[in-house]
Amino acid sequence: MRARLAATGAACHLCGKAVDYTLPSSDPMSFVVDHVTAIARGGRDDITNAASAHRICNSRRGARDHDNTVRRSGSLDR
Repeated sequence: MRARLAATGAACHLCGKAVDYTLPSSDPMSFVVDHVTAIARGGRDDITNAASAHRICNSRRGARDHDNTVRRSGSLDR
């Protein structure tokens, strides 16, 4: 799933900013796979429930619903 998402080069689905897929995993702006609907809230662990995110954005979101954390960059309005 990780390689498949990285191959898309998608922006962070939480903040809308570009993800640098080459950053080391310890970097707060590095790529992580985010479960759109958290596993803790009944989300599936498959590609249909996965999106690219920055480590820091995913960490701040936790298991809350996505609607509560979208930053208004406008990139998700298209």
